[in-house]
This record gives sequence, C-alpha cells and structure tokens, in this order.
Amino acid sequence: MADIAEFPMTDRYSRQTRFAPIGEAGQRKLAAATVLIVGVGALGASLAQHMVRAGVGEVRLVDRDFVEPSNLQRQMLFDEADAIAVLPKAAAAANKLRKINSSINVAATVADVNASNIEMLARDVSLVLDGTDNAATRLLLSDICFKQGIPFVYGGVAGAQGMQAALIPGNTTCMRCLIGSEDSGSEGDTCDTVGVLAPAVEFIASLQAGEAIKWLSGNQAAIRGTWLSVDLWKFKLRESELPAGNADCSHCGQGHEMRVDRTAAEAAPYREESMVSTVLCGRDTVQVTLGMPLLLGDLEESLGGRGCRLTVNRYLIKAELPSGELLILFPDGRVLVQGTADAENAIKLCKTYVLQG
Repeated sequence: MADIAEFPMTDRYSRQTRFAPIGEAGQRKLAAATVLIVGVGALGASLAQHMVRAGVGEVRLVDRDFVEPSNLQRQMLFDEADAIAVLPKAAAAANKLRKINSSINVAATVADVNASNIEMLARDVSLVLDGTDNAATRLLLSDICFKQGIPFVYGGVAGAQGMQAALIPGNTTCMRCLIGSEDSGSEGDTCDTVGVLAPAVEFIASLQAGEAIKWLSGNQAAIRGTWLSVDLWKFKLRESELPAGNADCSHCGQGHEMRVDRTAAEAAPYREESMVSTVLCGRDTVQVTLGMPLLLGDLEESLGGRGCRLTVNRYLIKAELPSGELLILFPDGRVLVQGTADAENAIKLCKTYVLQG
C-alpha cells in the first residue's frame, strides 16, 4: 500500500478555486482565516468538516461533551469506537479532521464555554460558527462577536425544522434582539423534545458553511442578509430580511461595551457556594461545575475503591455508581451527572463521590 506522502495534494482545492467568486485569491484568504466552532455535535461536526475541507487555515473546536451512542445517528464525524472510548467530542472530531486535511491547524478545547473563557477562545478569530444547542450560549457568543466585530453565523435544528442567519456587527441586529433573553423560550422545540432528522441538520449546516465561506473568501457582499426558516419534511421555506442594529441595544447599538463577569472558579479554591448546576435540556443529565480543578488520577483510585465501574482516558473519567447514575468527570472541574434531572441530587452525588472521595 502506497504511503500517503506519495499522493500529490497540489490540486486539493482545484474544484473550489475554479468557482469564479472564490478563485485563487479567495483560497488564499481562506487559508489565512481562523474560525471558532462552538459545539461539536450535529451542526458543529458538519461545520468542522466543511471548514477543514474548504481549506480554512485554523479551525478551533470547543465542546463540553463526550461521544455517546445516541449521537451517531446525526453527528457525522463520530463512530462507534469514539462512543466506546467515551472520547470528548472536540478531541474525537480533531482526530478525524487532521486525517482529512493535515495542512491546516485544528485546535481542540474540551471546556464549557462561559463568560470567563469566551474572550480568550474568540481571540483573533475571523468568524464564529454556532454549533450549540442552547440559547444561553448563543447569546453569549453573539455578545462577544458584536463586541469584537466578528461575524456570528447562527444555526439551529429541531425535528425536521431549522433556522439560519449570519449576524454581522455594524450591519445586522444581534441575537439578543432577535430571540430575547435566554429564558424567553423563543427558540421553541429542541431535538430532545421532538427528535431530530439528520438531513435537516446537514441542510442548516450547509447554509451556515456557505455563508462562512462567502465571508472568509472575501465575498462579503454575497452574504444573504436574511433569517431563513425551513421545514425539510414538508419542504416549506420562509425568508425574512434581518433588521439593522437596534440603537437602543447595548450589544448591536452604538457604543456597546460587553461586561464579562469573572467566576470565582477561575483561581479560588473550592467553596460550596461556588458550585453551579445546570440541568441539560431533555437529557436526564445535570452539569455540576465545582469551581476547582480535578485531579483525575487521584479520583480514579478513590472511585475504583468505592465500587464504581470506571472508563478512563486522558480527557475524563466515566464512573458508574453503585446506585446506577453515571458521573463523567473533567479536569476543569465539571461533572456531568447522568441518570437524574434533579440538580440537588446531582450536587449531593458530587459531594459524596468527588469532594469526599
């Protein structure tokens, strides 16, 4: 079998550069660009493939979750081996992407995106792609993008329906003006409540990727400038023009300055009042942020000694408790507690098995 180095890659982008709006000049701009993809699930995995195959010079992936069997129906970068190994999605995706295109930089971060790290993650990027599944993170991304003048390419899917828009600071309104606050419920159903059709994911991801490639290749005038809603099952399309920035909005209006509240978890030792819990939508899972880093080696020993069945890799520990719940522990101090939607119970389990271990 011939070595991969023997195969010429000089014509890798030849079909793309033959497309007149991109050409050689646009390809060079793509190679000089950096894209941040937040969320490497269904949308994010597809977006990452598009960016890597298109030749974007640096692709940054950030995701807090790990690969599970239920992901494989629609998250196209992952396979059964990733789920068996309990690999973080960002790491598993990066492994695949580097094999697709070894000439670009793929950077993977296993973390929960929040106010304490978003500015660092978005530093010096050309564009942010939305692969998230919740309004709170989308609003945070929109806020930082409008602060730093970075295009934010939104996408969302549930069932067979999806929505997509490219939000451009100085040109369009921000996400906060479009959907309201994170608890307004304006985004409607989720894939956890109504399921999700994989082709609908790919349809929306393709729209997002298309807008991203337009912008990054120097074709900003070709950006669609509309909010598009689609029902792929009934095949209904609705398109409406995006409004301009709202002068009364502190984000897309003039003179905006984003205020980032730093969490106590950044540098302080653990305090019980610093523990934060978030019930993840529809997954019978609670994320508990302990506010301190975790030493996985020590925890592996203590959890194993308490009768927990463990799956361990260099990114996390998955512990099946004697009571049936699962704890997935990350070194950044996050614990996903599966098997309960009760935040108080999740915190109690963390105290029992993690903090008192």
